[in-house]
Amino acid sequence: MDPLRCFLFVPADSERKYQKASGTAADALILDLEDSVNQDNLPQARQMAHDYLLQSRDKLRPQSLWVRINPLDTDLSLVDLAAVMGGSPDGIILPKTFSAAEAIKLDHMLSALEARENIQVGRTKILVVATETARSLFTMDSFVGASDRIYGMTWGAEDLSAALGAFTNQMADGGYEDVYRLARSLCLAACKAAETEPVDSVYPNFRDLDGLFKEALQGRKTGFTGKVAIHPDQVDVINKAFAPTEDEIAFAHRVIGAFKDKGGSGTVGMDGKMLDMPHLKQARTVLTMAERNNA
Repeated sequence: MDPLRCFLFVPADSERKYQKASGTAADALILDLEDSVNQDNLPQARQMAHDYLLQSRDKLRPQSLWVRINPLDTDLSLVDLAAVMGGSPDGIILPKTFSAAEAIKLDHMLSALEARENIQVGRTKILVVATETARSLFTMDSFVGASDRIYGMTWGAEDLSAALGAFTNQMADGGYEDVYRLARSLCLAACKAAETEPVDSVYPNFRDLDGLFKEALQGRKTGFTGKVAIHPDQVDVINKAFAPTEDEIAFAHRVIGAFKDKGGSGTVGMDGKMLDMPHLKQARTVLTMAERNNA
């Protein structure tokens, strides 16, 4: 599966929001059965998510469709899975993990449900919300080699704040406090170590599109391959931030050309600077991202 630039949350009990989300350029929709749905509405939300998955499958889905279930340490998660797997979602969002043990457990549950629904075993991917509990910050390396189903990991500041008993996760200038910056960095590093996709967290102020663009662009330059949106207006901004600019593409072509002209040399000089293999790898990454955005 190619990296997905933008995941858009959709409350699973809102027909209106299904329709609006399907008209966006989001690469993936997250049908949410957790935080955005009142527990009294869960039976209806599960049925609506199942029906939307089936309907979209029959129309050859233009967007990847994922479902965020409730945490595995609740009685709700298995009911969530049993209700939606008949619609063959592309992936499951796994919230509030403590370590890779939850992802491994979900892997086994998905195998059983895929067999029940005549779905190819292993088809359903997992995106782990990996930093919503205090313990999770100490177990990020457990995800390395944990499950072939793991598409990637994202991180969360809001639930981590609650877990830490914090009143805020931001400093006076609007930036994240140190522990949340640590969580973000650990998520990125763990994904790279596990060879999975790092997906940056939500930007809660959905009206501040300039701030969103700056954060998304910084995330892409840092190494994240996508970001989660909470509002349809955020989708195009995220997609733009995760598309290499013309200048970046032109520079990448120059770097690759310089190495080619040197006939396999491990280092080249360009613009008064010495470039080596990491620069060549970065250039190839930029061109790969550009090709995916134009596909």
